[in-house]
Amino acid sequence: MLADTVDVGAGQRVLVHAAAGGAGHLPVQIAKSRGAHVVGTARAKNHRLLRSLGADELVDYVEGPFEDAVAAVDVVLDTIGGDYAARSLDTLRRGGILVCLASPFDPTAGVVEEATPRGLRTSSPLVESDRLALIAIADLVTAGKLRTEIAAMLPLAQAQRAHELGETGQTAGKLCCR
Repeated sequence: MLADTVDVGAGQRVLVHAAAGGAGHLPVQIAKSRGAHVVGTARAKNHRLLRSLGADELVDYVEGPFEDAVAAVDVVLDTIGGDYAARSLDTLRRGGILVCLASPFDPTAGVVEEATPRGLRTSSPLVESDRLALIAIADLVTAGKLRTEIAAMLPLAQAQRAHELGETGQTAGKLCCR
């Protein structure tokens, strides 16, 4: 998505919400590998991890609204949903794009209608199998530019526990069951 939908490149500023989470820590690394300046929202306890993954700036959303601390970004990756999409519009520079990975935009929230007159774009990409994208990701792994952070590895019998942990919004990395 960062390559095909957005074409993130050198010099661009990318904001990743929940940057330490299972869905957020990977785009941090991918954007960084493409030369972007990466800003991540995360609790302070996860800032060391995110710096090790390449994040350039970190915002502790517990300390205050992220939109008060971040401005002039080219791309926002919303991995959270809810009101984050509407609030993220204030962080984008004209011509920027808001990509919602959490779920399609809620038509009642008015995000798309608010973005257009401000010169902003929105996208809610669908996940599809893509051989070339998977090869590019494998190349990043092989080059040591992409790693998966594992928050917990639980037995399959504890899949419900994995879901409960994920729903807290407090894990850093992926929750896995085997």
